[in-house]
Amino acid sequence: MNIGILTSGGDGPGLNAVIRGAVRKGIRAYGYGFTGIRDGWRGLLENDTYPLHMVDVRGLSGRGGTILGTSRTHPYSQGGPERMREVMVENQIDAVIAIGGEGTLAGAARLADDEGLPVVGVPKTIDNDLDNTDYTFGFDTAQSIATESIDRLRTTAESHHRCMIVEVMGRNVGWIALQAGMASGAHAILLPEFPVTYDQIYAWVRSAWDRGRAPIVVVAEGFAPEGMDTQVSDRGLDIHGRVRLGGIADHLAPLIEEHTGIETRATVLGHLQRGGSPTAYDRVLATRLGMAAVDIVRDRQWGKMASLTGTDITRVGMAEAVDQLKLVPQHRWDEVKILLG
Repeated sequence: MNIGILTSGGDGPGLNAVIRGAVRKGIRAYGYGFTGIRDGWRGLLENDTYPLHMVDVRGLSGRGGTILGTSRTHPYSQGGPERMREVMVENQIDAVIAIGGEGTLAGAARLADDEGLPVVGVPKTIDNDLDNTDYTFGFDTAQSIATESIDRLRTTAESHHRCMIVEVMGRNVGWIALQAGMASGAHAILLPEFPVTYDQIYAWVRSAWDRGRAPIVVVAEGFAPEGMDTQVSDRGLDIHGRVRLGGIADHLAPLIEEHTGIETRATVLGHLQRGGSPTAYDRVLATRLGMAAVDIVRDRQWGKMASLTGTDITRVGMAEAVDQLKLVPQHRWDEVKILLG
């Protein structure tokens, strides 16, 4: 059997570890061959592929990014499923492992369930917003980078007696903001799932200041205060027409300074959270998921993806995983609120 592997959508730490785990398991356990598909669905539509051997994946566990490249090409563009079938036949590809987030897996599920293509999935998103898996690889690295960054910003905030606002990724869910904010002892944590008023934000900042602290505010990019109709976006649209979120920290900074009298600065971490070497946790999780994906291919369970349940790797339907986002639950918000201010 020859398996094609692609990485699609936003990149994240651990992608290369998935590729390595899949290739090594497939070759050593089953004698499978592998084909690398460049830049996600684009490579499968444009026949941009190359053979993947053991030597190509050596030393990849700790390497960030993806050796295959990635893109946001839609799987139903450029001829869609029929074109994919042609490319798979031409390259003797018997199955495809699609590694990606919500959009990638939604497309992969449709290809498998509706079109009958032999596709399985591996869940990846630094936002940790995919349902039917406890964690996605890339998330632990992102929250660790955010936590370290907040720790560093705290020292300069204390030196200059300032309030610091740190904007982290999180379009619709606030897992990175929640975890990094809680880990770093932030005084205000602002999540898309739980809008709060401007007055509440000012109160949290003032409470920390009155105790002699330099206030730290951690905000997810998709947060919108109560009374604001839309999320803040000052970066226009990407080439696919998707709104580029970002700017909530810059929106809040002058308001906090005006209403509290505390000098306030904003920092946007942005793609720093996606880059660099994955943590040990993400390396291990990604490797295990890649190995499990090969087993799903072996059993011809098309439309399934490898998932994390507790500490076990399980199999779930890709369509079920993208039915709804995994939001921060109310009890986690209630838990952290007591620490704010």
